[in-house]
Amino acid sequence: MGTMITIETTVHVSVEDAWFYWTEPEHITKWSAASDEWHAPKAENDLRAGGKFITRMEAKDGSFGFDFGGIYDEVNLHRLISYTLDDGRKVTITFADQGNKTKITEVFEAEAENSIEMQRDGWQAILDNFKRYSESHK
Repeated sequence: MGTMITIETTVHVSVEDAWFYWTEPEHITKWSAASDEWHAPKAENDLRAGGKFITRMEAKDGSFGFDFGGIYDEVNLHRLISYTLDDGRKVTITFADQGNKTKITEVFEAEAENSIEMQRDGWQAILDNFKRYSESHK
């Protein structure tokens, strides 16, 4: 296993709402981008152990795009999601219920092409987008 990177945020919504916004395709397409120049026009999610997910991520100008996907290893409702990406890297996301807020921690295996800092910043930017999106729907 490669270098593991940890990112986190606390969203001011219930764990049930955080889980819903995180896992439902119609919401995934609204927050899953690292910057305003990117978007996620399509998402599919079979949220169960052995289920597949895929989110299409594209530059809004059409210059680049890729599919972010994998297979779920474990799904524990309102608590934990772990999966293996299509390239074999592992990701674990925990949802910690803190009453009217939820702490989300993501631990992911780094890839070899980009610096650790670039990967951490990119994934954190997506997590920050999730925070903004979920809190705007209270």
